[in-house]
Amino acid sequence: MRPLAIRRREARLLPPLAVLVRSMAYVDVKMRWKKDASFDAVPVLSQAGDLRPLVSLAGLLSPSPTPVSAVSKLRIPLEVPDRRVISFLRRFPAAFVESVGPEHNHPWFRLSGPAAGLLQEEREVFAARRADITSRLRRLLLMTTRRRLPLRVAQGMLWHLGLPEDYFRCRDYDIAQDGFRILTTGDSVCREEEEDGRELVLIDNGEHQEMPKSVLQMDAIRRFGSMEMVPIPLFQSKGLRLKQKIEAWLEEFQKLPYVSPYEDFSRIDRGSDVSEKRVVGVLHELLSLFVTCSAERRRLLCLRQHLGLPQKFHRVFERHPHVFYLLLKEKTCFVVLKEAYMAGRDTTIEEHPMLAVRRKYAGLMEESREIIRYRRSGKPFPSKHEDHEQIEDSEDQDHTQLRQPGKSISLCPNRGLLFTVFPGE
Repeated sequence: MRPLAIRRREARLLPPLAVLVRSMAYVDVKMRWKKDASFDAVPVLSQAGDLRPLVSLAGLLSPSPTPVSAVSKLRIPLEVPDRRVISFLRRFPAAFVESVGPEHNHPWFRLSGPAAGLLQEEREVFAARRADITSRLRRLLLMTTRRRLPLRVAQGMLWHLGLPEDYFRCRDYDIAQDGFRILTTGDSVCREEEEDGRELVLIDNGEHQEMPKSVLQMDAIRRFGSMEMVPIPLFQSKGLRLKQKIEAWLEEFQKLPYVSPYEDFSRIDRGSDVSEKRVVGVLHELLSLFVTCSAERRRLLCLRQHLGLPQKFHRVFERHPHVFYLLLKEKTCFVVLKEAYMAGRDTTIEEHPMLAVRRKYAGLMEESREIIRYRRSGKPFPSKHEDHEQIEDSEDQDHTQLRQPGKSISLCPNRGLLFTVFPGE
C-alpha cells in the first residue's frame, strides 16, 4: 500500500485590519415597519396611484366631448388601476363629465371646467418656471455614472420631475434650449416612435461647469458653516423605538465622511459604512428632486445601475426609517422622504413649482368622492364650481351639439388633443 500523502496547508494571507474592524462594527439593523397616519393624511401621497393616470387622461381629453373609445385602449400605457378606463373616468366626476354620444348611446367624456383650468395652469407653470424644472432633470443626469440615461428610463422620470409627458416627443418644447439632446446608439436604426437604443445626454456633458452641491451639503453649510461634517436629518416615527446598539451605530454613522452623489465613488469599498451613507445620500438627493419627494419603490429599480447603487439597495429604506418612510397603499409601496414633510421650514429642500397644481388635482379627486357620496344619498351636491352645478344642462347641450350635421371630431395622435372640423375648412 502506498503511504498516505501528507497534505500541506497553504499559507493564507490574513485580511487587512480594516476588513476585521468593519465586520465587527457592522450592526444588523432589523426594525418592524411602523405606520404613520400623518403621511396617509397627505392627499398627494395617499392618492398617488390614481393621480398620475388622472392627469394623463386630462391631457388626452379636451373640453369638447370625446368618445370613450379614443382612450379605452390606453389602460396599460397610462397605468390605469381599474380594469376599464371608463370605470376610472366615472370615479372622478369632478374632473370628467359624462354624456351620451350621437349614435348607439355610447358614452362620451369631456373635461370639467376646473380640470381644464388646472391643465392650462400646469402648462403656464411649466412655461414660467421652465428653467427650474428642467434643471432637476439635468441634476439627475449629473448623478449618473455616464452622465446619460436611456430614453425609456428618462421618460419614466418625467412625471416625478414635473415635466410634460410629451417633453421628448413634441418638437415645440425644443429640448436643445434646455441643454439636452437625444443620441441613437448601436447599429440598429430606430424609428422616431421607438425608444430602443436612444439615450438622453447633456450637450455640454457637464465637463466645463462646477458640480452642484447636494441638498445635504447646503444644509450642512446653513447649519455649521462648512461641509466638514455632513449629517443626514433624522425624523423619528411615532411609536418607533430603537435599540441601544442601533442608536450607538446611528450616531457613528452620522460622523462618517459624506460622498456627494455628483462625485466619483469608484475608490469607495462597496461593503463599508461609507458606501452605505453614500447610498442614503443618493436616494435623499433623488427624492428631493421629485415633485412630491416620493416615488414608487419599483420605479427606483431602473436607476440602480445608472446611479451606482448596490443590487439590494432597497434594504436602505428599512435600515434608515428615520430618513425614509414606506407608504403601503393598494398593494404598492411608495418611498417618502421624511424631511420634506416633517422639517417644516427648517430644510433646504426647495418646493417644486408643480406641487401646488398636483395638490389641486388631488382636491378634485376628493371632491369626486363627495359627489358620488351625495349621488348615492339622493341629495344635491353643494359644489363650489358652476360646472358641477350645471352638469345635467351641459350634458344635454353636448348631446345637441354632437348631432349637428357636418360636424366631426378627430384625434391628433401626436399631442392627444381633439379638434373640431367643419366642412370647408
